Amino acid sequence: MRYGIADRVLQLALDMQASHQGLTLSDIEQRFNVGRRTAQRMRDAVLRLHPHVVEQIDEERRPRWRIPSVGTIARGQFTADEIADLEAAIRVLRRDNQKQRAEAVAGILRKLKASLKPEAARQLEPDIEVLLEAEGLAMRPGPRPLIRAEILDTIRLAIKQGREIYLSYRSRSTRHATGRALQPYGFLFGNRHYLVGMSPDRHPGESRLFTLASIQSVRIAERTFRRDPTFSLQRFAERAFGVFQEQPRDIVWRFKPEAAPAARDFLFHPSQTLEEQSDGSLIARFRAGGLVEMAWHVYTWGGDLEVLAPDELKKLCSQRYVHIEQKRRPV
Repeated sequence: MRYGIADRVLQLALDMQASHQGLTLSDIEQRFNVGRRTAQRMRDAVLRLHPHVVEQIDEERRPRWRIPSVGTIARGQFTADEIADLEAAIRVLRRDNQKQRAEAVAGILRKLKASLKPEAARQLEPDIEVLLEAEGLAMRPGPRPLIRAEILDTIRLAIKQGREIYLSYRSRSTRHATGRALQPYGFLFGNRHYLVGMSPDRHPGESRLFTLASIQSVRIAERTFRRDPTFSLQRFAERAFGVFQEQPRDIVWRFKPEAAPAARDFLFHPSQTLEEQSDGSLIARFRAGGLVEMAWHVYTWGGDLEVLAPDELKKLCSQRYVHIEQKRRPV
């Protein structure tokens, strides 16, 4: 069998071992996104390779197949909450179109479940189902960035090997793709997904963002590079209010007394400080760039948030408020 098929058969065997009830053909179809005939062939491959597969008929008269577990992990070493949190993490990653990372976490979860002792799995299963039903994850409306798995794989390999990459990058303004060498440092995942890197030819020593969806192709170069020991991806991200990078500024916001309780529940930025005022209002201070993203957030508070500094943000919020209100007016 080709490697890809063998890998899926191995995953199916782990799933059969991890599932206390066993899997139906419909389960296999949904899990691997295949048709009925392919699901049957995968099941048959596991039956040929594993001598201990058990077939049983459920209450709906459907055949199910499972592999009895000889698990070594007892109940108490992992709780239902911990396993449910892993399931939730997989759903979040799939919702955000990070399929490769979702499958990596799913693989860990399958191995964990396969290692549970049968009695532990039986005791935990009802609690896990209840938690997953009670903690649903809404699908975010609107567009989501597409991430090509082969591009992520290549960049991750280059990061681990400490080698430069050469990528074809499409400009959002001209839509033309150009080639460039890059030293990859890491990823920032959010509403848009970015690669953080330094170009030794165009902007040496300066880290910049590159939209993953705009990378047309990438290959690993022969040249290695020494990662800047002073660079921190966390500190780089904290320079911005959202993702957009620009010169950080001292930000001061004032929340009216009626909005102060809600504002206390927000972490606007890791560097923030909150100051209670005698009239019940709240002053928030932090240092970051990304004024356009801040302006959009300020607007969501309506008139309950007043920008005290800097002047550039005051002006931007005023212009954006007028522009949005004009668009709202009926023709």
